[in-house]
Amino acid sequence: MRRKNAKISNAVIKRLPRYRRYLIELQKKGVEKISSKDFSELIGYTASQIRQDLNNFGDFGQQGYGYSVDGLYREISAILGLDKEYRMVLIGAGNLGQAISKYAHNLTQGFKICAAFEVKPELIGKSIEGIDILDYEELVTYVEDNDIDIGIICVNQGNAQEVADRLSFAGIKGIWNFALVDLEVPGHVALESVHLSDTLHSLAYHMNDKRKHSSSK
Repeated sequence: MRRKNAKISNAVIKRLPRYRRYLIELQKKGVEKISSKDFSELIGYTASQIRQDLNNFGDFGQQGYGYSVDGLYREISAILGLDKEYRMVLIGAGNLGQAISKYAHNLTQGFKICAAFEVKPELIGKSIEGIDILDYEELVTYVEDNDIDIGIICVNQGNAQEVADRLSFAGIKGIWNFALVDLEVPGHVALESVHLSDTLHSLAYHMNDKRKHSSSK
């Protein structure tokens, strides 16, 4: 459980899926318990960082024992809200939307794309990964009638805000944004934007930074 009145930083939240991913690998290997020191060597964060991150949510480890791999996996899954299923809709069934739908289709648990929406007549009525492509004009009604939790935006940047506005009006709880634009949403809507170009630019920086260090030796 989260510490009372504690505000959890976004950096901590972004590290939790990595912890969970490594715990899955430990489960596959039959590992039952792990110390923060051993977890540190495996995952690349310091033991102190791991303990501080987890202590934001409760006392999951035992002195002299470490962490139960299964127990910690369950706790982190619950913290992230991955102990339930989320219903999603995809807006934009072009090349990017199709790639995202294929990725989401292969997720093993928790996330299900129920329908896709498009404005292009040649795509409406078709399907991707078994997901029906519906007319974009039906979006608000569909979200309201089908208890949809998450909207995935895969449209161009010029139309993305309008899509976000419609989703917010329909009562969506979260938006996964792949459009190359920063969106504005109401306070009750969680927003996660994936700007692929940003990660590529960061990669370019780190590559050049390593070369600078190498040349200075």
